[in-house]
Amino acid sequence: MRIIPFLFIILFFSCKNDTYEHWNTYNGTKAGLKYSSLKQIDTSNVQQLTIAWEYHTGDVDTANHSQIQCNPIMVNDVLYVISPQLKLAALDAATGQQKWVFDPWAAGKKEKNLNNLRGLTYWEDEKDKRLFYTAGPHLYAVDALSGRSAITFGDSGRIDLHNDLGEAAKDMYVITTSPGMIYKDQIIIGSRVSERSDAAPGHIRSYDVHTGKLRWIFHTIPRPGEEEYDKWDNPEVYKHLGGANSWSGFSLDEERGILFAPTGSVSFDFYGGMRQGANLFANSLLALDANTGKRIWHFQHIHHDVWDRDLPAPPVLVTVTHNGKKVDAAAQITKSGYVLLFDRVNGTPLFPIEERAVPTKSELTGEKLWPTQPYPVSPAPFTRQLMKESDLNFLLPDSSFKDVKERWTHYKKDHMYEPPSKQGTVVFPGLDGGAEWGGPAVDPETGILYVNANEMPWVVEIVDLREKPVAKETNLQAGKRLYRNHCMSCHGPEREGGGNYPALLNVQSKYNTEQFIQLVNTGRRMMPGFKRLQEEEKQAIAAFILDLKPMQTLAYKGPQQPVDSFRNLPYAMTGYNKFLSKEGHPAISPPWGTLSAIDLNTGKYVWRDTLGEDPAFKGRGIKTGTENYGAPVVTAGGLLFIAATKDGKMRAFNKRTGQLLWETTLPAAGFATPAIYMVNGKQYVVIACGGGKLDTPSGDSYVAFALK
Repeated sequence: MRIIPFLFIILFFSCKNDTYEHWNTYNGTKAGLKYSSLKQIDTSNVQQLTIAWEYHTGDVDTANHSQIQCNPIMVNDVLYVISPQLKLAALDAATGQQKWVFDPWAAGKKEKNLNNLRGLTYWEDEKDKRLFYTAGPHLYAVDALSGRSAITFGDSGRIDLHNDLGEAAKDMYVITTSPGMIYKDQIIIGSRVSERSDAAPGHIRSYDVHTGKLRWIFHTIPRPGEEEYDKWDNPEVYKHLGGANSWSGFSLDEERGILFAPTGSVSFDFYGGMRQGANLFANSLLALDANTGKRIWHFQHIHHDVWDRDLPAPPVLVTVTHNGKKVDAAAQITKSGYVLLFDRVNGTPLFPIEERAVPTKSELTGEKLWPTQPYPVSPAPFTRQLMKESDLNFLLPDSSFKDVKERWTHYKKDHMYEPPSKQGTVVFPGLDGGAEWGGPAVDPETGILYVNANEMPWVVEIVDLREKPVAKETNLQAGKRLYRNHCMSCHGPEREGGGNYPALLNVQSKYNTEQFIQLVNTGRRMMPGFKRLQEEEKQAIAAFILDLKPMQTLAYKGPQQPVDSFRNLPYAMTGYNKFLSKEGHPAISPPWGTLSAIDLNTGKYVWRDTLGEDPAFKGRGIKTGTENYGAPVVTAGGLLFIAATKDGKMRAFNKRTGQLLWETTLPAAGFATPAIYMVNGKQYVVIACGGGKLDTPSGDSYVAFALK
């Protein structure tokens, strides 16, 4: 009589552990845990790791700082990876030998839309095994065995991401950076859109995995008759503005059929005069019925966002012990450095969240800031949230320190929610975060969350945009005007670049007119495409940026301003500019990159340390940390693996203590999340080594580590 429950216990734990032995889903599981129950590699032998194989994609683009941000997946002993040029490859997971390559541009498509893609999705039934991933504005279905297009899906194996967004969006920029989510026979997708006034709608959509037909759509900017529509001050805004998109991916409670979708801000990111109100469902965590797309609950973590505080990663779904009871929870990290913990069924916060008064005065005409913002009481923030004078970088030479202090004195910086200004506002944590797109890892056995973060200040400076109309413009005059309207916010008023965006000085040595206009049409990586601009507008921009003297003097024949007055904004920002010293060092003192372990059961910190080393200060014995992009992975072997850092290292920490146990130098920086799996009795840890970000050299390889 006692054998049956004993066997039940064995089978239960066997099934439970098996859930985390595979890496056939982005982030390891649909719950987003980034956890592996494999423990062949553990704290006692991790120092013996060596390179098992390295696969080169062969399509690095060093001139344009190509990257690989892909978290690969492994299914049936085959590892699926994405290259810098967005080719999809199948590898023998044990040897790294290539089986096949799918090239989305093979049909001679001239206009490549090269963006950073962080993963892909696998689905199978008794007849088909399919991979879903995006390249440019298309979602592709690829046969997982042959690498050929699954031609029964959509239009001969792909669907256009512009579909179902409305006629006005047909020429707007729409791609994805994160993979979709499989639920039953649906592929659910988000999108990345422009962050300026020309943004496409950020609707969340579900498609049939067999046919590519639309199943359901959730409008993140509500329409008449939909929930929260009446909360918008202007009832016509849904017709004109875009954004509020779920670009960072999803997590899924598959048993309950609940999809968790984090959203970003409504465009334009830094001025809200055209979108007064709280702006639901922007900057929200949405819990949707995965069968129908209907809202179950939501929480808005920023009201009327003018700081680009998108939710950067999907929540992690984990069971915690709260007030003595087991609660199925959703843990959401933010760019501001918060961890928000909710009952995933009804959205009740497990730790108190208070609405507190924030600054409401803005010098920008038409801006109406929201009077309060949510403040979680626990856990404590995992980053600093205000840059004080005592935080100025003491490591700088005297002259640089004085220069930084002088600039800091003139900026607005007294509150985390200080609005953008014409004199410049310090946004800290910076526009990238705080927490980044990699998101946290969570150990489901302990409920401990591990999150890497940046502490880099940025400066947002606003300028007047509307100019007195000129009756007759030359291409040069129009080109300068159009540059200010469409390009300045990324590349700066003097085309000097900033943040993640390159300078546009002397680009005529790199592009002719045809190549430049092609780039304007398609975009590349961080740059959105501007296909919707009329040909005369693109020619005028080319005349200005490429310094085409004969064309500059000709009369401009294009439109003077957007037909849609909602998109004709009075202000723009001067660029995505980090607050740096003359030498390029952060204006703030270390740490610049951190790694924290937080117990979600109690809200208390287990440990916290710096992540990465800046070689400029390493000899001075100071643990600086570095900017980092990617995520950690936690294992049952007591380890935390992470690359992500600017210094190009891969590291393994003791997950219980934070002690560094192993590190190695990668062939290029690993701005990605590792994958962990087992083949033929051997455990592997694989990382994409694409570099290219933070001025690091670009790479084209995937490296697998295993025990000797």
